[in-house]
Amino acid sequence: MSAVSPISSQSSRPPIIPESFSANQPKTIRLYPLSNYTFGTKETQPEEDPSVLARLKRLEEHYEQYGMRRTCEGVLQMLSSNYDEIEGFKARLNERLAPVGSQFTGEGVNEDWEVGDTLAQWWRPNFETFMYPFLPGHVTRPKECKKLYFLQLPKKKVLSVPKNMKLLAVPLFELYDNTARYGPQLSAIPHLLSRYNFEFVDENDNVVAVTPGHQASNGVHPKSKVLAGGEDTANGQDIGMDEFAPGDQE
Repeated sequence: MSAVSPISSQSSRPPIIPESFSANQPKTIRLYPLSNYTFGTKETQPEEDPSVLARLKRLEEHYEQYGMRRTCEGVLQMLSSNYDEIEGFKARLNERLAPVGSQFTGEGVNEDWEVGDTLAQWWRPNFETFMYPFLPGHVTRPKECKKLYFLQLPKKKVLSVPKNMKLLAVPLFELYDNTARYGPQLSAIPHLLSRYNFEFVDENDNVVAVTPGHQASNGVHPKSKVLAGGEDTANGQDIGMDEFAPGDQE
């Protein structure tokens, strides 16, 4: 039995109300349907390196002349050097994916790239294919720093892919825990995107689903699909990915 009165046992300080579970959640990302985008092809662009070994050799020559190389990645690998990182990244994106001349007209042709958050940084300690998601403590002169950016696509955009390259749409569940096929950098993308909430809209801007989402209707199951490019594609199927090696993502 307590001898303290109920009034005396009450605290004069108001209770601390914790923030909601989603209080620190980043902004919601709006995703538009694939039908909003136009895909085409353009003339073949020569690849800078015929193999991974050739790229590592070029990296070594670049390091001897300029020091650590800075690399930016979106969906496809893009490089920037000797000028502002973001503007250089946009320039390389346009070089790879922007339509040429009057190939297309209308909305989305000249839409600028919206480069969002930095999702990850990968470090290359030596002239080797393996990279770390952190800079090892004993490494004082890394050979390359690669940044992975989130690219927010606008409502409409026109993308034109060189004929000798492919623009491939890969579901996140296929990348997840699939290091054997896609390598550690690409297979980590689902982890990096898990911090965001997503909302999915249809062609009429109506929100039809939000994360965590629900099962696809009508028995439709997402799968990898070639959107544009590639001279050996057929019916938009995933052709040639069986030969993809983890080192090739460099």
